[in-house]
Amino acid sequence: MQLLGVDYLRTRWRSLAWAGVVSTAGGAMLFADALDGKLDFPIEPFAWLLLLEGLATLAVASSGVGGQRTLRYVKGVAVSVAAVLILAGHHHGNMVLSLIFGALFLADGLLQTASAQVVRFRGWRLAMAGGLFEVALAIFFIQPYPTHYVGTVPYCVGLGLIFGGWNLLLLASRVRRLPGDPAAVDDPKPAASGSGRQGLKTWNGPPAADEAALTVHVWTPTGSAKSEPLRQPIIDRYIAAVDRDGVISTGHAALDSPDGVYISLYPAAEIDYSPEDFARLLRATRENDVPGRFLPDYQTEAAAWCPSTVQVRIRNYNARRLRRFWHEYQQDTIYNLTKRNCSSAVARALDAALEGAATRVWVRLDGWWPLFRLLMTPEFWVAVHLRRRATTMAWTPGLILDYTRAMSMLADPRPFAWAAVLTGLVGRGAERPSR
Repeated sequence: MQLLGVDYLRTRWRSLAWAGVVSTAGGAMLFADALDGKLDFPIEPFAWLLLLEGLATLAVASSGVGGQRTLRYVKGVAVSVAAVLILAGHHHGNMVLSLIFGALFLADGLLQTASAQVVRFRGWRLAMAGGLFEVALAIFFIQPYPTHYVGTVPYCVGLGLIFGGWNLLLLASRVRRLPGDPAAVDDPKPAASGSGRQGLKTWNGPPAADEAALTVHVWTPTGSAKSEPLRQPIIDRYIAAVDRDGVISTGHAALDSPDGVYISLYPAAEIDYSPEDFARLLRATRENDVPGRFLPDYQTEAAAWCPSTVQVRIRNYNARRLRRFWHEYQQDTIYNLTKRNCSSAVARALDAALEGAATRVWVRLDGWWPLFRLLMTPEFWVAVHLRRRATTMAWTPGLILDYTRAMSMLADPRPFAWAAVLTGLVGRGAERPSR
């Protein structure tokens, strides 16, 4: 809904609802069929398709740029390993696959439950129930009853269809009730730079330095520490860094647009992030609300502190929606470390600026291609996971950095990997001298 826009989806809500019904019913039937250990699911053809997908992804992974290349390699290896384990069959292959899925569900469920208990954000009880449900699924996958691991793959496919169908039903119900967006009629289209194919505009890389673009500035916890930080993998990337003096640095995030909008939320008075008080400050409750302030521009902030560690730039955004959001958001100056902080302000600003971004690069808005294009892009699933993690924990500079990178690949889409590889091969062939 964020990337395609309400208007695009509302005209298709019936199709979405029917797809949700079919997906949920098919997943339930598949899951129930696997419970008796006698599978009607075509397991081997499915595994060969998975293997083909994994190898194809690895074949084109080198055409990616930066994190996109890493993501493709990870996806290709993961899908190929899963396919090999399925084809190995028998007890050992299925058992290893079950243990992997069980471990993933267990880790995610425990993390979600713990963060809900600590942060106490709005809806934390529902999030905790979801985490406990994931723990129950992990136990179901790890223990052998009732199929001795034979039904692992149909279980996973069935659960994926059930959850996907349920989400489609919720999406259809929500967009059907939402009003139309009056800003959609004058929604600006992106500049015609980049390459067009079948009406879809793509770009081969991020915006140039002299190109007008929305910029998200991120000061990472390690990059903004006052002295040399003690390395703590993952923690100092997504939560906070501790320097040698014991001072905690959480980092910072801000958003800058060429239209004069600068969003950088700070506490009005410096908060003491001492280890003794840090756990208390993590709660998204009213007693942790403090007065905040908005900084005027990036130059002032960088001069008073330090330049941002990383910048992510996006061409395809809606300046009108961003200004409207900023006018409303700045009326409230409350700051809360986990509920309303610098990163959550940037995340909400991105929601406003990038609404309908996927359809803005599609000249013909009739058809399902924008939706299919999103579903086939790995960065879409990364953005979904990061957004879910942030809403069940808190937005942090590390999460907003990865989320913005993923969203930049969706708002400013790159050519399909195979298209890039084939173009490169054709180009090298044309450059080869004739005999």
